[in-house]
Amino acid sequence: MTTRPAFDPRPSMQLVLVACLPGLLALFWQYGWGSVLQLLVALPAAVACEALVRRLRQQPAVPAASLLNQPLLGEGSALVSATLLALALPPYSPWWLTACACAFALLFGKALFGGFGQNPFNPAMLGYALVLVAFPAHLNQWPTPGQHPGLGESLQQVLGLGSGLVDGWSQATALDSLKHNDRLTISELFEGHLAFGSLGGRGSEWVNLAFLLGGLLLLQRKVIRWHAPVGLLSGLFIASLFCWNGSGSDSNGSPLFHLFSGATMLGAFFIATEPVSGAASDRGRFLFGIGAGLLLYVIRTWGGYADGMAFAILLMNLLVPALDRFAPRSQEAQP
Repeated sequence: MTTRPAFDPRPSMQLVLVACLPGLLALFWQYGWGSVLQLLVALPAAVACEALVRRLRQQPAVPAASLLNQPLLGEGSALVSATLLALALPPYSPWWLTACACAFALLFGKALFGGFGQNPFNPAMLGYALVLVAFPAHLNQWPTPGQHPGLGESLQQVLGLGSGLVDGWSQATALDSLKHNDRLTISELFEGHLAFGSLGGRGSEWVNLAFLLGGLLLLQRKVIRWHAPVGLLSGLFIASLFCWNGSGSDSNGSPLFHLFSGATMLGAFFIATEPVSGAASDRGRFLFGIGAGLLLYVIRTWGGYADGMAFAILLMNLLVPALDRFAPRSQEAQP
C-alpha cells in the first residue's frame, strides 16, 4: 500500500510552477509561441494520465469542483512534470511527441512505481529521454532566436498542419555546432555563427538566466536546498575548466559557455532538485549534483548527444541508493 507523504506538497508545487514563469517568458521572447503551445498540450495530457490511473486503480471519479483537493490529481507533481517537459522540449515539437513524453513520464515514470513519492527516476527526464532516443530528429529542431513564426504558423507547426519548417527558421544549437566544429576557432564561432551569443548559445543564454532567476526564488522561499544545484553547476564548471583547451578549433568550450547553454539552469534548479528521486541527505544531494554535472559535461563533449541533461540525471538516479548508504540522512530540516 502506498504511503502518503506526511506533508502537503501542493504549496511547494505551486511555487515551482510560479518559478518557471521567468523561463517561459524568456522562451516566448526568444522563440515565440511554441513553448506556450507545448504547455497547452502537456498539461491536459498530464491530467488525462492521472485520471486514467485513477480509473485503472478503480478509484472514484473526481468532480471538477473538488479536483485540487484530491491526492492524485491535486498534489501537483503531474503538473510540474508536464510543465518541465514542455519547457525542455524544442518549442515547435509536434503535439503527439509532447503527449507521448508526458504519458510515458507519468504512467511509466510515476504511476508504475506506486504514484507520488515512490518514483525512483525523475519522471520528466524519463519522458524526455524516451522521445530523444525514439525521435532524435524532432529534438534537434530548435528555431533561430528572434526568427519565429506568428501564432497561426506556430499552431500549424505544433499540430502538423504545415508543410514543414520554414526555410532558415531552424538551426543547430550552439552546443551542437561546437560539438561538430572542426575548423573554426571559438572567437570565429562567437563572431560569425548565428547560434552563438555573448556567453553561451544565442537565445539559450537568456533562457538560462531566466531559469537561474526562478531557481533563486525557490532557494529564497526554501522550496529547494542549495546542495544539488551548487553541486551540478560546480561539477560542470570544474570539468569544463579542467578540459578547456583554449579557443582553437578543437576547443570543448569554456566554463561560462557550458553554464549558459542548453538546459543547464533548468536542470540544476528544477530537475536535479526533484526530492523523491534524489538523495535523502544534504551531502548526498551535493554528491548527486556533482555527479550529474560531470556526466553532463562528458555527454556533451564525447557522447552522442549535444546536451545530455536527461541522461545525466537518470544515471545519477540509479546511484541514489548508494549515495544514501554513503551519506545517510541525519536530523536535518526538510526541504
